[in-house]
Amino acid sequence: MIRYLKHEEIDKKKWDETIQHAFNGNIYACSWYLDIIHPYWDALVEDDYRQVMPLTTDEKWRIRYMLHPFFSQQLGVFSKTLLYPDKVSEFIKSIPKDIKYIEINFNSFNKVAEGQGKIIPHKNHLLDLINVYERTRKHYSTNLKRNLKKAAKHNLVLHKTVKPEEVVALFRQNRGKSVNQWHNHHYLRLQHLLYMAIHKGKGVAYGVYSHNNTLLAGAFFLKSHNRLTFLFSGQSEEGKKAAALAFIIDSVIKQFSPGNYTLDFEGSDNEGLARFYKSFGAKETFYYGLQINRLPFPYSVLFKVKRLFG
Repeated sequence: MIRYLKHEEIDKKKWDETIQHAFNGNIYACSWYLDIIHPYWDALVEDDYRQVMPLTTDEKWRIRYMLHPFFSQQLGVFSKTLLYPDKVSEFIKSIPKDIKYIEINFNSFNKVAEGQGKIIPHKNHLLDLINVYERTRKHYSTNLKRNLKKAAKHNLVLHKTVKPEEVVALFRQNRGKSVNQWHNHHYLRLQHLLYMAIHKGKGVAYGVYSHNNTLLAGAFFLKSHNRLTFLFSGQSEEGKKAAALAFIIDSVIKQFSPGNYTLDFEGSDNEGLARFYKSFGAKETFYYGLQINRLPFPYSVLFKVKRLFG
């Protein structure tokens, strides 16, 4: 039987035990991670936490809704046992009916059946690090190899002691200027998340510096469930010219190869980023988003606007 639990009713010890041992577990679903990206999340739980699903609910204008939180790619249903499409559908049907608008991303092991709402495919890119570095590098694109040669000429220096706020600031000063949906409280939440991941031994921040000690690029990776997830990065214009971000990723691949990690690039539906990730030999995979709209016009439009700008 699937039960709906409010945040204060969730046994987080049992929850984390399930996420740790779920065949499709990921770091986004850990209770400490959810507590940061969406405080006071609720949940659907079956039996004694054998299968679980976080609900990132919220309320505005006396209307309950559920949007997929920033800084997490895939949530959905997590299970200690094999998961069939019928079970995923059962969880979707168990989402409280008073939640009128839903936009969530399921994990790649969740098969979302037709007829439950609008299904939206999303791309992800994965690179298995089981091979020795030299073998993986053979599959790099010609353009990437050219950029790495360019990086070598700039005498870049890699450090693992860069502060998360420095990477966040680098992003905000450059690409962040065109990201309208993130506001100051989002960046503070991200910074908190990065520090907590480091504290728990689940994250590492890399910085690339020029010969005169200027930070050109920074990147943050999560380590959990045999995945090395490329969560966040920042790069200056000078860093772009020196291929600093490509240098970081190549260095990380070299560090963790050969090993039992899969490098998860976290996307992307953006063709330019997808091309960049594929240049490392990453394979394209898919996960699916679900949109359910139980709202009458014009509320449905207002909630779409909130997702983009709120």
